[in-house]
Amino acid sequence: MTLAAKKLPKAKYGDLSTRLWFLLGALVVFRIGAHIPVPGIDPQVLADLFKTQKNGILGMFNMFSGGALSRFTLFALGIMPYISASIIMQLATIAVPQLEQLKKEGEAGRRKITQYTRYGTLGLAFFQSFGISIALQAQPGLVLTPGGMFQVTTMITLVTGTMFLMWLGEQITERGLGNGISLIIFAGIAAGLPNAIGGTLELARTGAFSIPLVLFLFFGAIAVTALVVFVERGQRKILVNYAKRQVGNKVYGGQSSHLPLKLNMAGVIPPIFASSMILFPATIAGWFGNSEGMGWLKDVSQMLSPGQPIYVLTYAAAILFFCFFYTALVFSPKETADNLKKSGAFLPGIRPGDQTAKYVEKIMLRLTMV
Repeated sequence: MTLAAKKLPKAKYGDLSTRLWFLLGALVVFRIGAHIPVPGIDPQVLADLFKTQKNGILGMFNMFSGGALSRFTLFALGIMPYISASIIMQLATIAVPQLEQLKKEGEAGRRKITQYTRYGTLGLAFFQSFGISIALQAQPGLVLTPGGMFQVTTMITLVTGTMFLMWLGEQITERGLGNGISLIIFAGIAAGLPNAIGGTLELARTGAFSIPLVLFLFFGAIAVTALVVFVERGQRKILVNYAKRQVGNKVYGGQSSHLPLKLNMAGVIPPIFASSMILFPATIAGWFGNSEGMGWLKDVSQMLSPGQPIYVLTYAAAILFFCFFYTALVFSPKETADNLKKSGAFLPGIRPGDQTAKYVEKIMLRLTMV
């Protein structure tokens, strides 16, 4: 018994080490793929295009892809098609009765929904890669040899990259540490951190930024990170009691537990959706605003550019809407109340069933508003 107890920590740490090395190896593969370019693109013209669109939707997608889009590499589409397909599938499980029933079938139903999400990712990746190949050929001098061959090559390359990233994220979840898709997104965003730090230090060296300002930015970043961690880990615990029941000569239940409700149930989805909703029409308007008779599109693009009052108000309203919308999508008070009732649990002072659902919904609305 003592020998087994001594071996257990070693086995645990050995498994942790294996998972950590797998995670690091997967992230290295991700960064390598983010530097393998798609053939047929003039890199200088592409760089000039992104300089003019860095505050638009291209800049946002480029951030999530870890700079792969600005270099137009194998992973230029990033993992966004998978995220979009996942959200669409979550909506479908509410709107389509067959999928809603499938969701209730446990592990087998979850595997089928995951497979449908993969099919949706493939379809969205094909659609987006087709649109990108058309848009790139419309930019003067960007594509070296425009035509059908470039379009087919681009579509195959981008779709393959997205599907590989989806598979890599699933492997990280299964064999590595944490949620693979979230870690890939984090790695893409964090890839730009060294350049940002280097640029700030260079501005401080040349005197453009004062030392107090640099220190303020440094400690401000730490404070914001700490606040994000605090909010993400924050939860409201609702006391749950279990009714006593007698089976033979034994009495079960009579214990207390907690129902944890996260403070930020929607996560980062609301700002991502809000940015996409605002920046996409603004970017399209900017592209076609120079056409004859389309000058008003240029005005729309300028009004919706980051920093403008209309952009700030629209962005805040969109985040608020998607926050409540997505929270209602991923958390069902009615389903939670039913599960509590089936397990013989109840909230003190609240009747099981509809009253419990209304009480949990009221608390969830307050948490979401905070």
